[in-house]
Amino acid sequence: MFNVHGVACAAALSLALFSGAAEAGELVKVKDITGREVEVSVPVERVILGEGRQIYFTAALDTDTPFKRIVGWRDDFQKADLDGYNAYLEKFPEMGKIPTFGGMKDGTFDIEQAVTLKPDVIIMNIDAKSATEESGYIEKLSKVGIPLVYVDFREKAMENTDPSMRLIGKLFGKEKRAEEFVEFHDTQIKRVTDVLAKAKDLKKPLVFMERAGGYSDDCCMSFGNENFGKMVELAGGTNMAGKIIPGTFGTVNPEQIIASNPDQVIVTGANWELYVPGGKWVGVGPGADKALATKKLAALMQRPAFTDIKAVKDGNVHAIWHQFYNNPYQFVAVQQIAKWLHPELFKDLDPEVTFKELHERFLPVAYRSGYFVSLNTGL
Repeated sequence: MFNVHGVACAAALSLALFSGAAEAGELVKVKDITGREVEVSVPVERVILGEGRQIYFTAALDTDTPFKRIVGWRDDFQKADLDGYNAYLEKFPEMGKIPTFGGMKDGTFDIEQAVTLKPDVIIMNIDAKSATEESGYIEKLSKVGIPLVYVDFREKAMENTDPSMRLIGKLFGKEKRAEEFVEFHDTQIKRVTDVLAKAKDLKKPLVFMERAGGYSDDCCMSFGNENFGKMVELAGGTNMAGKIIPGTFGTVNPEQIIASNPDQVIVTGANWELYVPGGKWVGVGPGADKALATKKLAALMQRPAFTDIKAVKDGNVHAIWHQFYNNPYQFVAVQQIAKWLHPELFKDLDPEVTFKELHERFLPVAYRSGYFVSLNTGL
């Protein structure tokens, strides 16, 4: 069983080949996102995904048959993104038969089970690196001829998304497709950053990003200078927790929110019915009930940390799909946040249209609205 969990630096971190152009089934050396040199026979035909939500990038490359290479995956997709899982299951019922794994982090990865699945590669998220290495899994897998590579859409997403997609494109024999995605990704981010760069006397609103608001009764998880914190900065805002949280993720005290008095509040959410049944979380995502999500978002603002702050008084409170934090679609989130923070600058930008185009060009399931809600009825 197993659980593992920017564009300027893309060239430095992207795929490096040492044995020249690869032919079908040729053993090549690649560099993963950590700089490790790994020998892999490409194109890979059998893959174990370290997270079920890695389907977000698999589907963008193997659009017509997104599960054809997947012989095993972690069981988080259904739990963390129930609406997204059901959308894929509806179109690809065979998905429900893929063997699931538990966790490398908790030491329950079954190497014997992995061997029986005969994977050509295991794709792991970078946040599992320490646990994976401490447990000696890489060496144990190497002894049975199973290579492992790290990708990253989470810790330094804006820096590592492009090289991660190029690496996966190489593994899958889909380099051209990966490059098309990278171009689309970068172009969509520039639709925000280019406008902001030309804006005169830009006032950056103070933004509090609440991570998974309502998931528990605790207040309040947030983001440091990476992930959604970085997206806020790219969208022309100031991330309130940037100077409070030293890493990518952390917690902010209610008193800090009150004292900082943010101009805008953005809460991440998803359908977490399998994690916290009937919870206070905001269930945004594909096909979400926007009226219910808005009601639950308003209820979260009744907590003591929020009732008297500027964002709540002005109605500048929003919810956004949590899973943008761990997939290569972050450019959609950047556009939506920019539109919330600077509505006049981005009145002609429609993130829903961008997301629809992403689905039409790269994804095998139809776009379903519901990824964003706002208490500001003027937006």
